[in-house]
Parts: sequence; structure tokens; C-alpha cells
Amino acid sequence: MVRTQFARITPQLASECPKCHAIAAQPAEPRKRSRSLSPKGVARSSSYSMRSPVTHCDDSTAGLHHEGRASFRVGDAFYRPTTRVVRDLGVLAAAVYRDRVGHLRVLDAMAGCGVRSLRYWLESHADFVRANDGNPDMKALLAENLQAAIAAGRAGITVENAHRLFLNCYSQQDFYDLVDIDSFGTPAQYLGTALWATCLGGLLYLTSTDGRAGTGNLPRRALQAYGVYTRLHPAAHEQALRVLIGAAQRQAAGLDRGIEPVFAYFTGSTYRVLVRYVSPRVLTPQNYGFLGYCRRCGNYTRVAWHRLGRSRCACDGGDLTHSGPQWLGALHNPEWLQAMQQQAIAWGWADRATLLAAMIAEADCPPWFFPLGEIGKRGRIDLPKRDRLLAALRDRGYRAATACVDTQAIKTDADMQVCVEVARSLLDRE
Repeated sequence: MVRTQFARITPQLASECPKCHAIAAQPAEPRKRSRSLSPKGVARSSSYSMRSPVTHCDDSTAGLHHEGRASFRVGDAFYRPTTRVVRDLGVLAAAVYRDRVGHLRVLDAMAGCGVRSLRYWLESHADFVRANDGNPDMKALLAENLQAAIAAGRAGITVENAHRLFLNCYSQQDFYDLVDIDSFGTPAQYLGTALWATCLGGLLYLTSTDGRAGTGNLPRRALQAYGVYTRLHPAAHEQALRVLIGAAQRQAAGLDRGIEPVFAYFTGSTYRVLVRYVSPRVLTPQNYGFLGYCRRCGNYTRVAWHRLGRSRCACDGGDLTHSGPQWLGALHNPEWLQAMQQQAIAWGWADRATLLAAMIAEADCPPWFFPLGEIGKRGRIDLPKRDRLLAALRDRGYRAATACVDTQAIKTDADMQVCVEVARSLLDRE
């Protein structure tokens, strides 16, 4: 594997926005190593992402936006301040990767205005960032926003089709530690080529805004995009994340490789998953299969391939609603998340540290969740507070955590009937 060496620069003093104290586009001192509209029929998520760790402001006079340590212009590019949380998570993961591996080269395949590229350089201390966009009209804007990094030899700009870009990287043996694909709609068409630009052990950060396919509102579109037939049910937002991971897993398996999820998160209408590209294969019949949902009792179950024609619900022997195939393994890697949490604490990002703690807590839970409203509806009861219900389930020996996809839902290995019983018992004590 050929890696180009890039000169390091002497850190410079950074200027601050007088309104929000965000750092302008200058390199920081290097570290020492050491809900918008929801799909029809699916509940809105209650996200951890509403507050930002650093105040965001717009300088209307200068036309500047500020996020983290970056100051930048948006111009005609698409930029959504409300999805900052997923950019923060990407920056944290990239910083952890650099600390562990000792280098970080980033390919931002759909850079837009370049805010992600800029933050990977300034905050994750990337050795080099390649900012690419398929729209040639973005080149001047990217050059303006990344001018300091380009002048330092730490960034480059290209305007290429993403598929051509990935295949050119492979043909030139120019592999990247982090490939970020912030696509609109489904990223399915890029999964087959993006891995060719990712180094073994590197990170691939995927985006989907096609929630109606992943959640089962448009199952035929999911079939066309991912080779998956999705069905609508209360945990459908998590299903959309698992469909995306499963599709990436299939592509990696075709290359005799595998992927390991680092984290998966949904906010507003955006689904993002970060995975590691690893060897050997990871996909098995145990971690890639079908989710069965019983509309009569509200319970879920994993359905193995060889049981597809014989799977029934234990409540009455009736049919299950099947969705899949999809990823049924863990959504998150607790060890990675703990390192990211430590980094967030060190940077003073309290809200992100809290979110990461919630992700760690749910990491070993089953691949579904129960909305609190669904528990109350099926039990015909008013519900106790979420945290009291979680504590009571744990006291009975069950795993239980808040669902990060929807904070008004719980992830647990207790079935729906147990959740109703425990909730009712808590109400009886009041």
C-alpha cells in the first residue's frame, strides 16, 4: 500500500468569532498521542442531538458559519446545522483512529461546502484530507473554505464522480483511513466501489436519507436498492440502520472481507453508520437474517434462514411479519465508543459524552425496541417514568437500556408481556 507523505506545519494562532468563540480555519496545536417528518406510521425519534457542545452562530455580515473549530461559507451548497451531531461523532471517531493508528487520511467523497473536511483537519488532526464533490460549481467554495489546509499541503480538492474517484484510488493504490459518503437518498449504489478506496482496518462512514425504504413504507424501493424486503413496525427506524449495515456487510463479503459496526445513529431524517473494513469475513447466518414481528402480541424474534417457512409466534402459533435480510448483530462497538466518550469529555463535549454513554448501554441489547407508548397501549395503562421501568427490568435480571434511536423507547430482552407486567406493578406501588 502506497501512502504519500505530507509535510507537517507549525501550529498557528487561531482567530475566534466574537459571537460564539468558534475557531477559524487554522490548525490547532497537535495532540500528543497517548425530528423532521418521520415515515408514515413510525414514531418520531426523540434525539440526544438537539444541543451542540459548542455554540453555533451565523455571522450574517461576513456570511460565515461556525461549527466546532471551523469557520466556513456555505454558498450554494447544502448544509444542515441540525445534523451536527453526526459530524461530531465522525470527528470523534476519526480522532480516536488517529490516536490508535498514528495517521489519518480522509476522503470526503461528497464534500459540499467542506465543513466535514475542515473539521477532520482541525479537530481530528488528519494528516491529509481529500475533499471531493461531483458538482464542479463547488470547487471554488471548497478552495476558499480549505485554503489554509491546502496551503499547508494537508488538503486537496477534486471534482469527480464518486465511482470514478473510488476506482481511481484503488488503481493508484491510494487508500484512505476514513471514507465519508454523505449522500442524499440511499448510498446503496456506492457500497460496491467505496470499499475499494478504504484501507484494510479503515473506516467507512455511510449516510442514508431514504427512510421510507428502510422503515418499510416503501418495501419495493428497499428491494431494488438493497435486495431487502422491509415491513413497517414500531422499531422500524432501527431496522433502517440494520438494513444499511447488512448491505455493506454483503459487499464486503463479496471481497472476502467483513465490516464491524463502530456505531449507528438516527437523527431527524438522517441515518448514519460508521463501520470498520476488516479481514476475514464477518457475515454469518447468525448475524445476518430476518426480524419477525407479531402484530397481535407486539413481540419480536430473530428468524434464521432455515426457519423462514416455519417461524411462528409463541403467543398463539400465528404468522409473523418478516423483514430482511438485515444485520442482526451489535449496532455499536463499546470499546470504540468508550474511547470516543473519553475524547468527548476531554474536549468538553458533555452532550456527546452523554449520548455515547447511552450507546454503550444499549450495545448488547436485542435488535429491536419497544416504544413506551406501545407498552402503555397494549397494557391499557398509564406508564411509570422510563428510568423507573428500566431499573425494575434490570432488577428482574433483564438487560434494559434507553433506545438511542428513540429516547421514548426501551431496548430489552424482556418480552412485551413482561414489560407490561413490570410497568403495571410499578403503578400499583404508587
